[in-house]
Amino acid sequence: MLNTILLQANPTPPGGGGMSMLLMMVALFAIVYFMMIAPQKKKQKKINEFRNNLQKGDKVMTAGGIYGRIREVKDDHVLLEIDNNVTIKIDKNSIYQSMQDVTTNA
Repeated sequence: MLNTILLQANPTPPGGGGMSMLLMMVALFAIVYFMMIAPQKKKQKKINEFRNNLQKGDKVMTAGGIYGRIREVKDDHVLLEIDNNVTIKIDKNSIYQSMQDVTTNA
């Protein structure tokens, strides 16, 4: 008796409910893309452009908060002078921002 009742149940709603669900999913994906993914891609592109245009003598800050001046630029790393005759080798991806416009009291 229970099998007969379950077999008679219609799992799809009348009126094409599947198509409206598909439309809602596409709309939701579009909203997520334009609100979250696209701005993040734009920001990452700007950061990569900044890192690729690093030059000798630029004042920068690393992601760890180390301030210094670039002494040498290689493909994947830079030599950063953090004090007189003190240089460290760091990955290009750890350079956070340019400090060219920041004035120091020292």
